[in-house]
Amino acid sequence: MISSARPLWRPSPERVAATNLVRFIADVRQRFDAPVSDYASLHRWSIERPKEFWRAIWAFGGVRAETQGDVVVRDFHKMPGATWFPDAKLNFAENLLRRRDHAPALVFRGENGTARTLTHAELYDSVSRLAQAFARDGIEPGDRVVGFLPNIPEAMIAMLAATSLGAVWSSCSPDFGIRGVMDRFGQIEPKILIAADGYFYGGKTIDLLERLRGIVAELPELKRLVIVPFVAERPRIADLRGSVLWADYSALFAAADIPFRRLPFNHPIYILYSSGTTGVPKCIVHGAGGTLLKHIKEHRLLIDVKPGERLFYFTTCGWMMWNWLITGLASEATLMLFEGSPFHPDGNALFDFVAEEKIHYFGTSAKFIDSCAKAGLAPMRTHDLAALRTIMSTGSPLRAESFDYVYENIKRDVALTSMSGGTDIIGCFVGGDPTGPVWRGEIQAPTLGMKVEVFDENGKALAGEKGELVCSQSFPSMPVGFWNDRDGSRYRAAYFETYPNVWRHGDWVEITEHGGMIIYGRSDAVLNPGGVRIGTSEIYRQVEQIDEVLEAIVIGQDWNGDVRIVLFVKLRPGVALDEALILRIKKKIRDNATPRHVPTRILAVPDIPRTISGKIVELTVRNVVHGLPVKNVDALANPEALAHFNNRPELAQ
Repeated sequence: MISSARPLWRPSPERVAATNLVRFIADVRQRFDAPVSDYASLHRWSIERPKEFWRAIWAFGGVRAETQGDVVVRDFHKMPGATWFPDAKLNFAENLLRRRDHAPALVFRGENGTARTLTHAELYDSVSRLAQAFARDGIEPGDRVVGFLPNIPEAMIAMLAATSLGAVWSSCSPDFGIRGVMDRFGQIEPKILIAADGYFYGGKTIDLLERLRGIVAELPELKRLVIVPFVAERPRIADLRGSVLWADYSALFAAADIPFRRLPFNHPIYILYSSGTTGVPKCIVHGAGGTLLKHIKEHRLLIDVKPGERLFYFTTCGWMMWNWLITGLASEATLMLFEGSPFHPDGNALFDFVAEEKIHYFGTSAKFIDSCAKAGLAPMRTHDLAALRTIMSTGSPLRAESFDYVYENIKRDVALTSMSGGTDIIGCFVGGDPTGPVWRGEIQAPTLGMKVEVFDENGKALAGEKGELVCSQSFPSMPVGFWNDRDGSRYRAAYFETYPNVWRHGDWVEITEHGGMIIYGRSDAVLNPGGVRIGTSEIYRQVEQIDEVLEAIVIGQDWNGDVRIVLFVKLRPGVALDEALILRIKKKIRDNATPRHVPTRILAVPDIPRTISGKIVELTVRNVVHGLPVKNVDALANPEALAHFNNRPELAQ
């Protein structure tokens, strides 16, 4: 075990000196005579002088625009209600397609062995032809173009073509069923749907054409269905209304200069979706300028991406990390796309990709890292990871033991950047500092320009205590709003009702002595036995160290006027949950947490329900245990798993 008395890793002086962050600090000191010398002082200045900070990000990122305007923000102190760069005009796609040379813009690999590379020039030309086809079909600013696609180059091309015209892009991953797709696309009434004929996952070929027949039948506003052949060379689409194959759709057009439509800073470019496990998903609308500035800041300053370097995040088109990854083009990175199962044929698929393509920045989920540890993988002994500089993790809290695993089994000299934010802000509240140390179990720092605090129930700021993660100042990547929320009431209710004029994100967290953050889980899933609030990750951290346990989910069950903790565990094949294992689990939790953390009941289940983006659904399981309705099972990747939690006789005792 690596000691937590000292950092797990610290960048060398040479690495620090070469960072974009050090260059940005020098620029800020020169332009604004600002008293900044390191990340902490830069963060302090960024929230004390937000107008200067966001102007500096605009300049440092080389944002291309018709005009920036004289006003940085209007009504800054209103949350919601602040308007950033109200006079600016720009185009999102123009900022991502700033290069037209023959260096690689993206490298794609699929689990079936498919490999493709597109240069910046080839990407630009592909976007140009598709944008002309969209324009022929009457696509105008504000129209919705959507994708039902695996993470293939065509998804990125379609997004860029749509946003070049001022259209709004939205996408779902192809593992959604008809109802899951319609719960999303049905709300926003798209005019064009780009879809694959199928995809590969875990060695299987999954056909999408039958699902598409059901989807098209429920989208009356749809003018065009463009099919990308991915599993078949010429899929049979004659019976699909308004359908055309990808190559045929833009075949009449020659590549030309793209007449990018420059629109207001807050013009919508994306509609993303909440998980939808408590009802129909919320349609979260994000603006062009705020998204662009947020991602430029995070890529260049928090991850330290430089032109030509290779940026990879393992994601689907249904997770906001896809949107985050694609903006890497604005920092002139080469984007690395992987489609398929990360564990087919074994857990080395992603590490093979990282090693063979000499990837510099590798992003994944905390669950993937934990699964690699459980599988006993040791990539530092099996792969050449010399080029790898940074490993990023998000999606759920990264356990302290997973920090150990990365440095003991993946790479010792690497920046482990745990991040947390969300679909809601299309980026991070807390994340990396490429000039600072990595401490075991901690996210390094609040992100620049974000006044991140921890509040108690009365709105008092806390230090060194657990509480609610909030952001108490406005920032450019706040949503434009929710779709079809004309008076803004649903938007306000989602984030601003608990603490007026303050964004409450819904995470239960603590600021550390190093200025970083530990996240203990979602605050609405916090356990409350005997009136003591316990973050669920405090229990997961202990349980998942036990070799027999593959994964777990914990809930609070209402019982005799109080709450008792119930832990469900998914065990390795052939392992039984006997009394000895139950006692060992309880002892592990008691010895390393507190007696209050010890579950009253521990039960085995063959599977644990997750959203399609991979997050376990504690509140959904709690509803099942209490006999309450589950509003939207279509948001789950494996809804059949809910049956394992229903009417358990052990929970009536």
